[in-house]
Amino acid sequence: MNARLLEQATLALADPEIYRSIQGEEERQLRNLELIASENYVSAAVREAAGSVMTNKYAEGYPGRRYYGGCEYVDVAETLAVERLKTLFGAAYANVQPHSGAQANMAVYFTALQPGDTIMGTALDHGGHLTHGSKVSFSGKMYKVVTYGVSRRNERFDYDEIRAIAQTHKPKMLVTGWSAYARIPDWKAFADIAHEVGASLFADIAHVAGLVAAGFHPTPVGHADYITSTTHKTLRGPRGGVILTDAERGKAIAKTVFPGLQGGPLMHVIAAKAVCFGEALKPEFKDYARQVVANAKRLARGLESQGWRIVTGGTDNHLMLVDVSVRGLTGKAVEEYLDDIGITVNKNTIPFDKNPPAVASGIRLGTPAITTRGMKEPEMDEIAQIMGAAMEDIGKGLRRSTLRSRVYELTSAFGVP
Repeated sequence: MNARLLEQATLALADPEIYRSIQGEEERQLRNLELIASENYVSAAVREAAGSVMTNKYAEGYPGRRYYGGCEYVDVAETLAVERLKTLFGAAYANVQPHSGAQANMAVYFTALQPGDTIMGTALDHGGHLTHGSKVSFSGKMYKVVTYGVSRRNERFDYDEIRAIAQTHKPKMLVTGWSAYARIPDWKAFADIAHEVGASLFADIAHVAGLVAAGFHPTPVGHADYITSTTHKTLRGPRGGVILTDAERGKAIAKTVFPGLQGGPLMHVIAAKAVCFGEALKPEFKDYARQVVANAKRLARGLESQGWRIVTGGTDNHLMLVDVSVRGLTGKAVEEYLDDIGITVNKNTIPFDKNPPAVASGIRLGTPAITTRGMKEPEMDEIAQIMGAAMEDIGKGLRRSTLRSRVYELTSAFGVP
């Protein structure tokens, strides 16, 4: 019996309820088309590292400077993760200990700001993230927040308008990076604006990190003072966060992460991060990232050709926003119908949305996970046709069974790692 089957057999006996939950999720991931832009499938090697005995080890501190003994092997793993990450992005300093992207962002704020300082981030309904100043997040509660958004004219950033807002409010930090923006940002323009008003520039590249690493999206390295990312999404690693900066700022970041915000790092996750970074350094990862972008463009064109409006008119990265209100639908209704036929998406507000976030006028789609399964342009055409037919069937329910069968034909032909 191989190790994975042995572990499953052990779990099935020890906790059958959790075993059934995990089995159900494994079957769902295999059966469904995963189009949530922030999700992906990790490799078997990443999963093995994440489920390893390193979960048993306390390792407060940093390699060579731990507060516990017995850290010689976890030091190797963390050092590899740090060095691989620095190589991947060409950064002088890297911290791989944050448990999540939100905690990485918190570490940047706590390092560079004082409570009550002004930050300037993208409005949530214009593609920003909760941790970029939303009033329901610590970022919106601890700091004074000024927001910027996209232009009504083309749903893209107007740098003159952003500069005017910055000059009026003089933020201490300008926050960039987005969870629902499909176009290439001008990192230099953002840096110029920030530095003109005496602010630091913070780039959260959680969504596009894999594309940046592979060279299919411009890098903020050399422009931003602080950079954070998650390690899942387009990087195709375990769930976690990282921070990149220069050597001098890195000294303060290190103290903020530990002991400022966290205790013992998750060494099993850091080992899995190291595996992920090693995979991203291989030539085949470039092929993967190239296909992610190609698939997104093809899927956007396929939906647009059926009369669905793509916010900004297309995509330059791995994701797109589809305005479903053009057919009188809501994001909530589309999400629910698609889920029923085996396509997983998330409802999402669009710029200048008249609907609340729980209803939304759009859906957000992404191609990282389906590209990992090996799907390419022909499959994007089929997915666009299925989705178009599905959205036309909302309120009628005449084609659910047929469309569900078409989805299953696709997922049956492409496995998961």
